[in-house]
Amino acid sequence: MTASADVVKSGLSGPLASMGVDVEAVEVAKVGRRHVVRVVIDKDGGVDLDLVAAVSQQASALLDEPPLSDELPGPFVLEVTSPGVDRPLTEPRHWRRATGRLVHVARRDGTVVDGRIAGMPSEQQVTLTTATGDVLLDVATVDSALVQVEFNRVPAADEAQQDEE
Repeated sequence: MTASADVVKSGLSGPLASMGVDVEAVEVAKVGRRHVVRVVIDKDGGVDLDLVAAVSQQASALLDEPPLSDELPGPFVLEVTSPGVDRPLTEPRHWRRATGRLVHVARRDGTVVDGRIAGMPSEQQVTLTTATGDVLLDVATVDSALVQVEFNRVPAADEAQQDEE
């Protein structure tokens, strides 16, 4: 993150937090005479287009006024987006928001665990349901963790209904 991106993230985080949004990342790039500001947001329950529009409006107003306008002299293009499925799980909130999703976890000791996030008994631990049973992972022992894309994923409510039939 550049110095400008750090300042922009810091300036946006507080006001956007009051909207229930976490600012996950900010990228600032100079493209010709303009800056491109990309803001990645997330929240519990996910991000919808109405929220993206509201955040865009609020972020734009903040970027138009000092001190943030001092970081971005001249015109800028603002992009507000949510994290993609390929975002690594690095914070406890990322794990919590991915509950029910299939993940590939590489531990610091070199072992690998593939499983579905069943829950988080604490901010430091996550329970994965694997083919061999439940595994309790200490988040501090994780080297990397990625959500796996599932094209034919059955939502939890549908799974319960299918089990009853």
